[in-house]
Amino acid sequence: MDARQLRILRELGELGSVTAVAEAMLVTPSAVSQQLRLLQRSVPVPLTERAGRRVVLTDAGRALAAAAIEVETALARARHTVADFVDRPDGEVSVAAFHSAGAAFFPLLLSGLADPAGPQLSFADEDVAQDRFPPLTRAYDLVIAHRLDHAPPWPRTVAATTLLREPLDVALPTGHPLTARRRLTPRDVAGEPWITVHDGFPLMATVEAVGTAANRPLRIVHRINEFTVAAEVVAAGGGLALIPRWTARPHPGVVLRPLTGVHARRHVDVLHRPERAARRAVRTVLAELVRAAAVVRGREGGAPPGPAG
Repeated sequence: MDARQLRILRELGELGSVTAVAEAMLVTPSAVSQQLRLLQRSVPVPLTERAGRRVVLTDAGRALAAAAIEVETALARARHTVADFVDRPDGEVSVAAFHSAGAAFFPLLLSGLADPAGPQLSFADEDVAQDRFPPLTRAYDLVIAHRLDHAPPWPRTVAATTLLREPLDVALPTGHPLTARRRLTPRDVAGEPWITVHDGFPLMATVEAVGTAANRPLRIVHRINEFTVAAEVVAAGGGLALIPRWTARPHPGVVLRPLTGVHARRHVDVLHRPERAARRAVRTVLAELVRAAAVVRGREGGAPPGPAG
């Protein structure tokens, strides 16, 4: 049985005929009769009987019709509850991000959405390989993810909004001879020791492309995913690294220089399941993320970076 069949049974009890029910529900009498037959198949006792030329309810039919009122009341209450939930401006919104994006965006979201009547934010850090970002949308309303500029797009199962197309710069310790150059090529940096992310993470493909472009493998000495830690190692003379220009935290002992000759740029995207955006609170946070991205991007104004990390 379903809600529509129960409503037809209820209307039959109140209106007294199949024809009257059909007129009230704007359907044909045969459609009403078909739904009554389907309902009868799910119940072991007769729900209707003939009274002359009319079809009327049996005692069991009247009992079920009375229960149908409770079902319709519960469904209406559920619909109103969902509508209220969808339209609530202060609903909870969960946001996950990889580490550098969390450091860049979480504080801006907190300041931009400080109104107690607005969305209630819940943050989590998720540093995962690229193919594991889309599944995170099962657990979180919004997931800030990254992929290389030339990587395949995200699957169609998630909606994606690009926040940044962020350059990946070479990080050098202050005083390194290469800081005298405004731009670097793969050949310039291929002979240096390198600090890279672990295999499977998006930036690794760019590091490998540097070696390919220079026609020599890079000497990888450290595997560090967290950019703040990598910057500390760079500053201490442990090697060079690729560090995002805008989202990584500046370090006084690190200088960034643009890299030419390879695709050294990444997308920072916010992913979500399409149905999550039906909620007003989620749309509010998504709009604030787009505004925050303009702030993050404007920190360097797109100019070649000086001392930063």
